[in-house]
Amino acid sequence: MKQPVVAPVVALVAFNQFSSFHFSVPCIIFKDIMPEQPLFDLRICAGEVGELKSNAGLQITPEYDVTGLRSADIVIVPFWRNPAERPHQPLLDELRKAYDRGAQIVGLCLGTYVLAYAGLLSGKKASTHWEFEPDFQKRFPDVTLDSNSLYVDSGNIVTSAGTGAGLDCCLYLVRQQYGSEVANKVARRMVIPPYRNGGQAQFIDRPVPKSTPNSRINELLDHLRLNLGESHSLDGLAERVMMTRRTFSRQFQKATGMSVGDWLVNERLRFSQDLLESTGLPIDVIASQCGFNSALSLRSHFKAQFNVSPSEWRKTFRGEATSQ
Repeated sequence: MKQPVVAPVVALVAFNQFSSFHFSVPCIIFKDIMPEQPLFDLRICAGEVGELKSNAGLQITPEYDVTGLRSADIVIVPFWRNPAERPHQPLLDELRKAYDRGAQIVGLCLGTYVLAYAGLLSGKKASTHWEFEPDFQKRFPDVTLDSNSLYVDSGNIVTSAGTGAGLDCCLYLVRQQYGSEVANKVARRMVIPPYRNGGQAQFIDRPVPKSTPNSRINELLDHLRLNLGESHSLDGLAERVMMTRRTFSRQFQKATGMSVGDWLVNERLRFSQDLLESTGLPIDVIASQCGFNSALSLRSHFKAQFNVSPSEWRKTFRGEATSQ
């Protein structure tokens, strides 16, 4: 087992209107989760002056101010109250200094915004809550967001997706310092999985528009959704809407934003999700009903899109193991 000579100092940054859940996760894991074997020296640091109350009314009085980051081996920003608000410059300056001297900087959920405002994520990969990805990309186009990961390690900077992914990220930090054996003990004490497969993509709602400005395309889309299990050719579909193949392909792309083949794959995958969540049908039967040539084809497309297998999806959303 890896055993640092001195417990690493973890600076946890607190703000006004902090999220109780996001703040409590690193407090639990890095404070006294294993009192018989202290793992970290946790220090709560005020990221700004003034009162610090949670969005639920809880109030804390940190022992350290922002200068507490200067002695930290790991700095964790567990949340941020408003993506449109730039954090106070003294905090951003201390984050840069901590990074420059080799400290590990961690942003959980919307805490990724704080790291981005500090300029620490430029040219790097990162993760944040999926609902805020469009906003984040607009504000920080020089950062590459990874939608398929619960957390991303980009060379001494670690960022996580939303809410529960913060647990996975913190366990990852424990595993880095002490190895899997200790991380597993911590997870068992918290009664959570020591390692969670898959990524946040499996929880993202990506709705496909139900209608388009093109009425003929709309009618075709309704027909296709009712007949996903059948095979469809470009020529046959073009004939159905009384267009040439070339015109149809162009009009379909303009109306839906994707090719006919990509649209069909997306709709078939959405249908497969519904069947996996609501039925106990075997995977090969679901593949057939959704229009995939084989269970192997369904698994391949499903894994590429959601970063988990159909059976893993079913287990996650139905809470049971089912037939392959």
